[in-house]
Order: sequence, then C-alpha cells, then structure tokens
Amino acid sequence: MSHPNRLRQAISAGGTTPLIGVFDMFSASVAARHYDGMFISGFGFAASHYGLPDIGFIAWPDITAFVQRLRLAFPRQHLLVDIDDGYVDPETACHVVQSLEAIGASGVVLEDQKRPRRCGHVDGKQVLPLEEYLEKLDMVLAARRELIVVARTDATEEGEILRRAKALGATDADVVLVDGVRSIEWIHKVRRVIGDKPLLFNQIAGGKSPRLSLSELSELGVDVAIYSTPCLFAAQTAIDRALTKLRKADGRFPQTGPDTVGVAECLALLEKNISRHHEHVPS
Repeated sequence: MSHPNRLRQAISAGGTTPLIGVFDMFSASVAARHYDGMFISGFGFAASHYGLPDIGFIAWPDITAFVQRLRLAFPRQHLLVDIDDGYVDPETACHVVQSLEAIGASGVVLEDQKRPRRCGHVDGKQVLPLEEYLEKLDMVLAARRELIVVARTDATEEGEILRRAKALGATDADVVLVDGVRSIEWIHKVRRVIGDKPLLFNQIAGGKSPRLSLSELSELGVDVAIYSTPCLFAAQTAIDRALTKLRKADGRFPQTGPDTVGVAECLALLEKNISRHHEHVPS
C-alpha cells in the first residue's frame, strides 16, 4: 500500500489520528518512538532550518530535501507536510506536490493565506479571495496521484469561516482544516457545514484553540489532529534549563543516570535510522 493510502486508511479507521510536529531529524527520531505519524510543521522547520519565524521564509527545495531524509530514515511513518500557500503561485504548488509525492510524502496541507503569511494562531492573517484559492487547490488536486491534500482556511471572520469551510468541503480535497478555531462550539459548526468530509484540528501550545484530548476530539467528529510544536517547545525548554544548570555548575556536567541521556543512549536512538536496519519498506 502506498504512503498516501496508508494514511488515508488510518484516517478512515475511526477515532482521531494524531500526527506529531517535528522540526529536524533528531526530533523526528524521538517522536517515532511514541507515534506512528509526523507533521512536518512550517513553524518548526522555519525555526530549525533558518532560525526565523514562520512568516514566509521557507524555500520549497529545503522542505522537500528534509522530507526525503525523513522518508529514508522512517519508512513506515505517516508524513504530512505543511507547504504553506504552495510557495505563492499555483505552478510552484503543483511542482512541490508532485516532488513530495515522488519522494514518499503521505500528504500536504495547502492554506488560503496571502503574503505576508503568518502562523495560523497569531493575529494579522490575510486570506486570498476564495475563488483564487479554489483555483490553486483544483490545480494541486489535479497534479497529485494519490497524495492526501488537506485544504486549509485561515479566515477569522465568523461568516467567512463557514463560507470557506463549506466551499472546501465541496471540493475533492481529502481533509478540511480551519486553523485557529477558538472553541468547541466552532468545531461543531465547521463539522456541520463540511458534511462527511474528514476534519483536521491543529493544536499548538499557547495558540488560540482549546486544549482537547484525542478522546474529546473523536467525540467531536475530528478525524485528524496535528500537534504542530510539542517537540520544538520542549527542546527550547530543556536546552535552556540544561545550559542554565551547566553555567551554575561552573561548566561541570551532571552525573548521568537511568533517567538521563549520554553517548550510548543517543547513538542507540540514531542507529535505528540507518536504512539497512529497516526490515521492510512499504511499496
């Protein structure tokens, strides 16, 4: 079974499928020990690869190269890729989608923002005219073979959210995402207007959406949950704490123990990613 169809099967199996946001190969190595799917977060990739906020700096060759490395190291993981606005124009969006499908991505998320773009959970977002976005989305859908396409709207005005969600639900997109949804009530509203189309919910620490468990999301009719930044924010917290302690200890490392990571533990994690150690790569 192809990578897109494996994810499609997981989404249709019932319950809410979780995809964990990763920002580099190391965070992906840790995430793969806990979850079956990854979300290649634009927020995380911009932070890791460029050291910049997620406001439009990502170049598509960089993200495709990252996904290629991920697929080689993690042949069984679902890989859903944030491609922002498709890197502005529809022709580029189609090229990126075909490139990602060729290297083994499971799916992509295509948003309706216009430049300058913003993280979906911050203020100041602007959206393309709906017809312009739908034209780009239709071109992308025609360009893919089996790749899952998530149609995302960043509309913030209540009437416009529902208008766009309904329009996206009527397309051939596989999944609909309304980013920055602010309440459980609004999840119900979106669920009603998109009909039977699978629904995706984006969770980000400190974002605008409510904190909900997978069980709660499942009861609300949410089919996929992406966790955009848990690895990135945990890394920032842990690194800052470790270096603060190292500085206070005059540069002396703490003693290693059963709950800490040293050379052996780190190498054991990384050696699992060597391709010759993989028993089977799905077709």
